[in-house]
Amino acid sequence: MTGRLALRSLRHRMGGFLATFVALFIGATVVMACGGLMETGIRNNVPPQRLAGAQLIVTGDRTFVRPGDKHKEVVLPERVELPAALTDKVRAVPGVRTAVGERSFDAALTDRGGKAVGHAWDSAALTPYALDTGGGAPAGAGEVVLDAQLARRAGAGVGDTVRIAAHGGSAAYRVSGVARPTAGRDVPQPALFFSAAEARRLSAREDTVADIAVVLAPGADRGAVREGVAAALAGHRVSLLTGDDRGTVEHPETLAGGEDLVALSGVFGGLAVSIAIFVVAGTVGLCAQQRRRELALLRAIGASAGQLRRMLLGETLIVAVLAGAAAWPAGPVLGRWLFGRLTGSGLTADTVEFSQGWIPAMPAYGSMLLTAVLGGLLGTSAAVRARPVEALCEAAVPRRGLHPVRIVLGLLFLAGATALALVSLLVLRGPVAASTAGPTVMCCATGFALLGPWFATPVTALLHWPVRLLTGPAGRLAALNCRATAARTAAVATPVMLATAVTTGMLYLQTSVAAATERAFTEDLRADAVLTSVTGGVSPSLADAVRRLPGVAGASASVTGSAYTERPHDGDEAKRGLPLTGVDADGARQTLATRVTAGSLTALQGDTLALPEHVAHRMHRGVGDTVRLRLGDGTAVDVRVVALTTGREGFESALTSVGMLAPHTTAGLPDRILVRAAAGTGRDRLLRELAAFVERHPGVKVTDRDALTAQHARNTRTQAWANYLIVGVLVAYTALSVVNSTAVSVGNRRRDFALQRLTGATRAQVLRMMTVEGTLVALVGLVLGTAAAATTLVPFNLAVADTPLPSGPPSIYAAVAGGAWALTLAATLVPTWAVLRTRPVEAARA
Repeated sequence: MTGRLALRSLRHRMGGFLATFVALFIGATVVMACGGLMETGIRNNVPPQRLAGAQLIVTGDRTFVRPGDKHKEVVLPERVELPAALTDKVRAVPGVRTAVGERSFDAALTDRGGKAVGHAWDSAALTPYALDTGGGAPAGAGEVVLDAQLARRAGAGVGDTVRIAAHGGSAAYRVSGVARPTAGRDVPQPALFFSAAEARRLSAREDTVADIAVVLAPGADRGAVREGVAAALAGHRVSLLTGDDRGTVEHPETLAGGEDLVALSGVFGGLAVSIAIFVVAGTVGLCAQQRRRELALLRAIGASAGQLRRMLLGETLIVAVLAGAAAWPAGPVLGRWLFGRLTGSGLTADTVEFSQGWIPAMPAYGSMLLTAVLGGLLGTSAAVRARPVEALCEAAVPRRGLHPVRIVLGLLFLAGATALALVSLLVLRGPVAASTAGPTVMCCATGFALLGPWFATPVTALLHWPVRLLTGPAGRLAALNCRATAARTAAVATPVMLATAVTTGMLYLQTSVAAATERAFTEDLRADAVLTSVTGGVSPSLADAVRRLPGVAGASASVTGSAYTERPHDGDEAKRGLPLTGVDADGARQTLATRVTAGSLTALQGDTLALPEHVAHRMHRGVGDTVRLRLGDGTAVDVRVVALTTGREGFESALTSVGMLAPHTTAGLPDRILVRAAAGTGRDRLLRELAAFVERHPGVKVTDRDALTAQHARNTRTQAWANYLIVGVLVAYTALSVVNSTAVSVGNRRRDFALQRLTGATRAQVLRMMTVEGTLVALVGLVLGTAAAATTLVPFNLAVADTPLPSGPPSIYAAVAGGAWALTLAATLVPTWAVLRTRPVEAARA
């Protein structure tokens, strides 16, 4: 019975139906898109390109199980090399036609052509590549084969000489051939092929290979060969990859990118569901208020609260079914668009295939059902809980109280926000303090939404007199309307509050993180110039040559990395990792601003470590103690603490010797050389001397301190771009809810406007009143949203910058406030103007 009544009522209430439909449709679409991103990150399909001819690939296992947490695996940040001798073991397995020990290293044509990846020529058969007519395989150390796109870009052909930078140096090579992928293969990554001996020399380590590519004999069973290879390599930590998983060997960065995508989509989807619940609750609640006379009559003639609740929930669920059907094709479209933006920002590699099957639709529809039910219950609770005798009276004078359950939930959410803010302030340090930002904002915003009338009433009272003084009679009437209908004011102000809280909190959080990171980076840097390589690695011997230049006070080769602590294994460094910076002991004091409180940086030689004081305190370690580290390539090493240093807490990086850290990175080399000018030598003069120096070392380039800082800032902004994308989509959704809520609220007041006009008010006067009322509602939402954002921004900035104010331009807040006001005003005045077109007498009878 209630179902048939729900269907019939929808036919006559298209406005409320459309508002609820749009809210549920957008929510389901966003959640389904997030599900597609999560499925893409979980599958992490990277179709092989250069290694497409190999049916099985053996690579080093990059997973690491943290001590004390056997159920949590992390992905090691560096490539895990394999002993070259394992290639012969794999080749001897029955069913293997051939096995190629793959060597991969960064290279570049210094004159023209750009970056590429170097390999040995025997791996060209795995694609396969075929030589153009007149070319031949590289026969010796001075020959190279270019792939066709690289040769075209460099304008080089067979017999030409090109200069190639690789492994920290450069040399001239004769082009012995130009190779093209056959059988329609597409290999967008530029490749260079050297002789086996030359590729071994240019690799990070001569006794290891990056992977072992296996080609099966005709008729061999892949499963049996896989088992045979696993048995032959028993005792070695390897991964056996087939299918699309083979592509992760060519693009190892996709392993960590998949985890980032899963985490990002989970946070994104959770925020979207939270916002959708309140959007739907606000829309359904306002629609129920619009029908309060109808519901009061139903209660008066004997309908129970349960029957009304089932009818209203039935209406919402019918709309949810239609919204879900519309979201089915829209979700993948939005997901693919978001994935394209994320690959463009560099968060994930463009070689990963976007995947979205039917599985993401299930949580999307589940969340939509949850949203519809919770939103319907929250939105209709006030309309159905009145006693039958009081129902008609309440239709004329709505109750002002809140349901006890709503009060308890609101207080719990505010308590949760307070607890999270205290954790950010007192426990967390550095960028990790931002991890509680989203939950804190949403907890506070949820509390404000649940207890809306409690907070809207005092804020409205606070703004009453300024509005009245500035706007005259229209402002007085608008302020009285807002104070008299606190529930309606809170319902319309809630989406404005959500939009303000999410936008202000997230945007200023990103600018604050970027400012704090940049500040910590510049505080630790004394170098006036830096030398880098076009291939990403510089020769360690260059540092000695730079030190001998006139005007140079010090130079230090440097490399960055990370490690997990295995002993002790109970601190943050065992869970999140310990950032490492490898430096030369001879030049560290001149190029770094690190202050030593115990020990000496000159002892940073071999397996040694300089720990920040805060980290050492957490580890209960001091000078002379030993720490076991699991380095980025999975190697375990015991290091001795030789110094304690100071630094901005949460942004510190432990120092170690570049000779220990660099060999355990993928490149196997330092990534830069920091240079400090001698006293009396200006930075410009130093840069001129270094420019002359790098002319004698093709492939090496020099930049000044400002360019290095700017590059670091660009990298930070690139990482934050994904969060800006999230904020943009969520703000667009909440902006829609502002329009929905405001339009429905204005539509409920048709009779009020008619009575005002019948008593002598003109259309212009009503519009002026609604302009002031819309402005007042926007101000209420802005005040509450700013308070919600402050629960995140103030603790975070006190934790990382010792100031309660966030870093970032005031124009961000001005844009947020202006946008909220303009949107609220437009959503108020357009429906008001449409209502006022009806004759007052007709509107009063409606």
